Amino acid sequence: MIHANRILAALVAALLLGLAGCADPQLGALDRELADIRSNPGPTADVQLPDIPDYESVGYLASDQRSPFVPRQVDEQREAPSGGSLAPPVDRQREPLEAYDLSELELVGTLTVSGQPSALVRSPEGQVHRLRTGSYLGTDHGRIVGITESSILLVELVMERGEWVERSRQVTL
Repeated sequence: MIHANRILAALVAALLLGLAGCADPQLGALDRELADIRSNPGPTADVQLPDIPDYESVGYLASDQRSPFVPRQVDEQREAPSGGSLAPPVDRQREPLEAYDLSELELVGTLTVSGQPSALVRSPEGQVHRLRTGSYLGTDHGRIVGITESSILLVELVMERGEWVERSRQVTL
């Protein structure tokens, strides 16, 4: 025990000696100089700010033109060529959900009754419609070709380069 006390005392002495060696003899002079600066900081620097030019607004003249972020509207007369095997039937009665873009419609569920799958789709007004295979929805003549547990499979008819083409789409839960 006495031996451990001597070692501890030697360590404390060495530590105090090391700390005493870290003291700066000019620390007092530095404290006095900082106190003088704090009491009399001297004159403030005169900073010349540059002149700010007057603001002139520039009118935006292209506000009545088409936004570059919106796709071009295809001319309706040019869009509907006569005939073609894929052209949508003109005399078909339009269904209620064909008035909305697919992005506005929400698939809220699917169900199977007597082995026949059905899809429940909510319109923007909040009304839920029950659709089956063969029903139409969306503005691009979308016809339902399949209903799974979590999605509706569609085939849409769209105009590309003057011809009607089929495009597959999927609406998921």
